[in-house]
Amino acid sequence: AVEIHAPRSTVYVFGAGHLSKEIVPLAKHVGFRVVVIDDREFFVTREAFPDADELLLADFPTVLAGLPVDAESYLVIVTRGHEHDGVVLGQALRLGVLPAYVGMIGSRSKVAAIRKALEQAGIPKERLDAVHAPIGLAIGARSPEEIAVSIVAELISVRGRQAAD
Repeated sequence: AVEIHAPRSTVYVFGAGHLSKEIVPLAKHVGFRVVVIDDREFFVTREAFPDADELLLADFPTVLAGLPVDAESYLVIVTRGHEHDGVVLGQALRLGVLPAYVGMIGSRSKVAAIRKALEQAGIPKERLDAVHAPIGLAIGARSPEEIAVSIVAELISVRGRQAAD
């Protein structure tokens, strides 16, 4: 068997709720480095996320300022509310380099509303078009566990396409 020892890409998971608790061990198990970020100290704990490589407590309006996000990074935006999701997405799309993956949870109507607001705020259409939203592969997922599988499958798919390029 051939083993490839490439540097592990980092998945930044914004939000430390029920869905993140399912995403983190899956992403870790398939070879990603995983960082969990939330603005609630009570949620960002080692007990809740034993598999995370790093846990960060940060305010969402300035969260990306201190993170080493680059073209190899994967951003999974699953915070507790539309406002936070939109704030994090706006920052991600204003970065000098577009990450390998930017995905945001949400219904089609929520995604459309956030997209419209960001477009009106001057985010270029091609940047908005690069966002995976609603996040995850369309596999009919319903439960947090199934949604996490659809999200991590999408991360694997993007990673595979990048490796082929």
